[in-house]
Amino acid sequence: MRVPELQSHKNSLFTAMNRFICAVNNMDETVMVPSLLRDVPHASAAEPGEYLRAAEADMYTHYTQLKSIRNEIEWGAVQRAEEQQRAAEKASEPGLSEQAELEHLLRFHLKGLYGVLTKLTSHANQLTDRYKEEIGIAGWGQ
Repeated sequence: MRVPELQSHKNSLFTAMNRFICAVNNMDETVMVPSLLRDVPHASAAEPGEYLRAAEADMYTHYTQLKSIRNEIEWGAVQRAEEQQRAAEKASEPGLSEQAELEHLLRFHLKGLYGVLTKLTSHANQLTDRYKEEIGIAGWGQ
């Protein structure tokens, strides 16, 4: 069976994820020496009335977070026990930076979306198998 070519709408989740991944890939290809971003304040730190700590405003921190999020979207959210512990500790800290809150929310929703899509995929496969049994072609295409 031929899978139809994917033509997604400009506002689809798939398109948004692809745009993000392409932007991070472009960032990664452009930034040849990431360590030069250490101690460089993020653009949002220069906004009047915002007092961000240096670690929160550091461009290197944002660079590594964006790459980490891209990897999670592409390869799944696989974390080791100590990373999960650190993430839980960070999530419980009052006054998270906007970037850390966004990262936490994205991971939460990605895990939920992944779980739902996995269950729906399983349901679709079960329906297909059941249909094949009903019409007497069980074992075809496997």
